[in-house]
Amino acid sequence: MAVPPVNIASLKKMKLNGEAIACITAYDASFALTVDHAGADLVLVGDSLGMVIQGHDTTVPVTVDDVIYHTRNVSRGLHRAFLVADMPFMTYSDPNQALENAVRLMQEGGAMMIKLEGGEDQISIVEHLARHDIAVCAHLGLKPQSVHKIGGFRVQGREPKEAQKMIDNAKALQDAGADLVLLECVPNELGKSIKESLEVPVIGIGAGPFVDGQILVLYDILDITQGSTPKFVKNFMIDHDSPINAVKAYVDAVKTGKYPAAEHCFS
Repeated sequence: MAVPPVNIASLKKMKLNGEAIACITAYDASFALTVDHAGADLVLVGDSLGMVIQGHDTTVPVTVDDVIYHTRNVSRGLHRAFLVADMPFMTYSDPNQALENAVRLMQEGGAMMIKLEGGEDQISIVEHLARHDIAVCAHLGLKPQSVHKIGGFRVQGREPKEAQKMIDNAKALQDAGADLVLLECVPNELGKSIKESLEVPVIGIGAGPFVDGQILVLYDILDITQGSTPKFVKNFMIDHDSPINAVKAYVDAVKTGKYPAAEHCFS
């Protein structure tokens, strides 16, 4: 291809240069090809597939085999975008289990990086994976796998102590070897503080306009998600006549800073 594939080094260079990183969650080869052609920099096969594809109320029922299946399919549609796969609920409770499942996601699924939820409790896991040259994305803020523990899908980090703890956890995870940090549903200023505190790129979903990149679920971009949608979601099918044009509009909106707008953010 005329444009080289995205990798960790190019993502870090984008952060350094102030170029917004456009990320999308997808689950199959056809949509992966669409997303790739639209210019997305990173594609995540999220355990959100449990809700979007399988119809569950949470991501908890998703298995490693589910994520491997969808990651393998997505990998066949990508040429440029960097491919990340989620570690499902309770598949990384200790370092050896995490390593075994991460290796499966990479060898069987074709993932280039794995993503896991958690703060200081996951530092030893991240260290172990990084020691074995596995690229890791740490997920902070709203952690969907912990939805029953935290009492539902709600904004995290609004209290000063909670916000400072998240900043400290982000730094610790970076120091442990995390190559990316994903922030979900946090106030704008906390997203900005974490982005400015880290050398690695910070990707946001409902984390405000000041982070290094944005990610949305493809089905939300195309307005085909059933039920209510979160505040941070924008329907990009409005004024566009095809999925490819809607995804291109999303990528352009991220790159130019038009998305997220004030109505998509938390204070």
